[in-house]
Amino acid sequence: MGAAALGTAALVLAGFGSAGAADAQSGVAKVAPHVSWTRACATPTKADVAACNAKRVTSGVTEYMSEKAYAKGVTPKAADATTPSGFGPTDLRAAYGLTSAAASNGAGETIAIVDAYNDPNAEADLATYRSYYGLSACTTANGCFKKVSQTGSTTSLPTSNTGWAEEISLDLDMASAICPNCNILLVEAKSATMANLGTAVNEAVTLGAKYVSNSYGGSESSSDSTYDTSYFKHTGVAITVSAGDSGYGAEYPAASQYVTSVGGTALTKATSTTRGWTETVWKTSSTEGTGSGCSAYDAKPTWQTDTGCTKRMISDVSAVADPATGVAVYDSYGITAGWYTFGGTSVSSPIIAGVYALAGTPSSGSYPAKFPYTAAGTSALNDVTSGNNGTCTTSYFCTATTGYDGPTGWGTPEGVTAFTG
Repeated sequence: MGAAALGTAALVLAGFGSAGAADAQSGVAKVAPHVSWTRACATPTKADVAACNAKRVTSGVTEYMSEKAYAKGVTPKAADATTPSGFGPTDLRAAYGLTSAAASNGAGETIAIVDAYNDPNAEADLATYRSYYGLSACTTANGCFKKVSQTGSTTSLPTSNTGWAEEISLDLDMASAICPNCNILLVEAKSATMANLGTAVNEAVTLGAKYVSNSYGGSESSSDSTYDTSYFKHTGVAITVSAGDSGYGAEYPAASQYVTSVGGTALTKATSTTRGWTETVWKTSSTEGTGSGCSAYDAKPTWQTDTGCTKRMISDVSAVADPATGVAVYDSYGITAGWYTFGGTSVSSPIIAGVYALAGTPSSGSYPAKFPYTAAGTSALNDVTSGNNGTCTTSYFCTATTGYDGPTGWGTPEGVTAFTG
């Protein structure tokens, strides 16, 4: 007890944070994580152009680092690129009740990752991540991994881009973390226009993927309903989309009525709960946090029944996204090769795509975005009831509450039941 208390005091004196609430079992205060981070992709300057939602931690103490140091009663070391400083596959599966499903399910299923531009190191970086965490190899040679352009070419690929390469590494690692037995298809659009990204979504579906993750977004426009029918209206396919990282406000394609829009949470360990984890809405500042909101253009899907928004409401479900409680990613293109912690709703989208894959092939003719609504209010989802992502006139648009709310939807996965149908 004395050693642990001294460890906590050392953390405070070292300037890593102030003592937080006492742990229910030990009575020792735990330091709240604090980080600085940078966007992987620049903010779009044109309409109908998207930015990736990956956020790379550049300094500070993450939840993962704080937890490890707290358990040992020592001061956390500054993050470097030599070892992971964010949550790994075992943590994420435990947090979302997926340990058993991840071990048994997913064989033969294909998760597609849609991003812009090329990551020339994608397969090699994925191999490093999977090897470190003891996951089976996923390579072109063994048929598990495939990289194509938006036209399906394996040789004529887009120009390389360092920011989107970070996004690609994040997406591939999260798909692997949640569904290690799944095959992975990386479809690279030639640019970040909605037309090219949408074409890549169509190619992913043409190539047989039943789960398609999209970790990007931009401002809404009057063209969105056309994009909906051209690119995202695919029955029997679970298409997940990041809700955005700029706090309260709607983004597209998260606003599409045919996709599962995925909000973001802050995820922390909690020994005092049966689950062992707690979550709140991710909000770093008024302009940094999970997106949510009422679409200005997109029609409301029939299964969405909240009454404050007459059009499409964002989000449907959620998962970890706060950079301070972020995930471990290996990346080597354009930055020092090594381990980094990433956050943003770019984390939550591929996580949810992986959960859909563990749940099994969606029924023919279905829109899988509906599945969590069928399980709403049950133990199949962890209801997130605290936090907000900004200010709004209709409270649940930006503030967590019991049941449905914009920032976290119906909650986070607790197993795969809510994603089956």
